[in-house]
Amino acid sequence: MDLDQDGVGEDGTDGAVLSLTPAPGGPPVRAGAVYALVRLRGRPVATVLTTVPDGADPARVLTTAFRAQYAAHEPSVSVRVSGGAPPPRTTVVVATRERADRLGRALDSLLAQDHPDFRVVVVDNAPVTTATRDLIAHHYADGVTYLHEPVPGLATAHNRGVAAADTPVVAFTDDDVIADPHWLSALTAPFAADPRTGCVTGLILPARLTTPAQVLLESHGGFAKGFAPRLYDPAAPPSDQPLFPFTAGSFGSGANMAFRVSALRAVGGFDPATGTGTAARGGDDLYAFVRILAAGHRLRYTPDALVWHHHRETWQDLRNQAYGYGAGLTAYLTALLCRHPALLPALLAKLPRGLAHARAITAHREADAAGVPGAHGTYRHPWPRTLSRLERRGMLYGPLGYARARWGRR
Repeated sequence: MDLDQDGVGEDGTDGAVLSLTPAPGGPPVRAGAVYALVRLRGRPVATVLTTVPDGADPARVLTTAFRAQYAAHEPSVSVRVSGGAPPPRTTVVVATRERADRLGRALDSLLAQDHPDFRVVVVDNAPVTTATRDLIAHHYADGVTYLHEPVPGLATAHNRGVAAADTPVVAFTDDDVIADPHWLSALTAPFAADPRTGCVTGLILPARLTTPAQVLLESHGGFAKGFAPRLYDPAAPPSDQPLFPFTAGSFGSGANMAFRVSALRAVGGFDPATGTGTAARGGDDLYAFVRILAAGHRLRYTPDALVWHHHRETWQDLRNQAYGYGAGLTAYLTALLCRHPALLPALLAKLPRGLAHARAITAHREADAAGVPGAHGTYRHPWPRTLSRLERRGMLYGPLGYARARWGRR
C-alpha cells in the first residue's frame, strides 16, 4: 500500500490522509496483513506493517499504526524547494535479457516520468530470441531506443548504454521494477545542485510481499537503504563507517542509480568482468560506487527517488541471490585491487574490521519474540543458516569467479 498523509506544522504527522493506493500492480487494500509505504506531503518517510480488521477503515488503521510506531521519534520531512535549477538531461538505461513480459511494465512507468528531458535506452544483452526487439518495435518504437549487446554480462550491457548516452547524466534501473512518477527527477536533481556529485542512488521498496521468500528478504532489509538522505564525501569520510569506502553495499543498489557521465567515463565505466551474467555473479554496481568515490566525487542517497522492485518469489531464487551477493562482494573487491592496486594499502589497513563485518552480515539470525515478518529491516524473521552458509561460500568463490570472468573476456 501507498499512504500519503498531509502534515501539521513543519514535520507533523497528524494531518489528514491525502490518498491510499495499492502499490503498482498490487491488489486493492482489504482486511488482513498490510504493508504500507507512508509519505508525508508526497515524501517517503517510513514503512509500516499492521493488520486491518474486517470492516475497519484501512487508512485509519494504517495512520494509527504509523503514529504509534513513530510516537517517540517522528520522521522528519523537508519541503521540496521550487525554483531551483531543472534536473539535467538524462539517458535512462535498462539492461534486459529474455524478460519481455516484465520489461513492458517497467517501460510504461519510465515513459510516465515527470522529468522534463530524458530518453530511454533498452540494452538487449546476449538475447536468444527476438522477444525484446519485437516488444520495442511493436509497442515502444516512438519512445524507446533499442540496442543489441551480444556479449553477456550486466556490466557490459551497462557500458553499452553509457557509450550511447548523449546527455550529462545516465541513470540505470532494472526490468523488474516500476518507477515512481517522480523517480527520475529526484534521482537527477542533485547533479544540478552540486557539481561535485558523481553518483546518486535511491530507495527500492518491494512491489508486493506474497511469498515467504519475499517476506524473508524484505524483513532483513531488502534493497532499501532507509528514509534519511545521506551524503558520502571522500573529503569527509563518515564517522559511522570505518570501512568507508569499501562498504559499497550501504550506498545503494544497481536497480536505482545514476552517474554524471563524464565522471563515470573517466573511471572507465563498469568492470565488464563483474555483474550478473558473468562468472563473478555480481558486484558491478559496487565497483562503480567505489571508483567514483576514490576519484574524489561525492555520492548521494536520496529516498525521494523511489522504485518498486518485484522480489524473487521462490526459495531457490533466494538461495541463488544469497550466493550471488557473497560472490559479488568479494568479486568487486578483487576487481578494485586488480585494476587499481594503489587502493591496496587502504584496503589492507581495514581488512581486520572488514572480515568481522563480513562475518556479522552473513551470520545466522534468530527470530525475536512476537516478531512480525515483513517489517522492513527489523530482522524479526529468522535468517536460515543455509543462507548464511551460501553467502559465505559465495564470498570465498568471488575472487575465483572474477578471475574466470576476466580470463574469459581475454
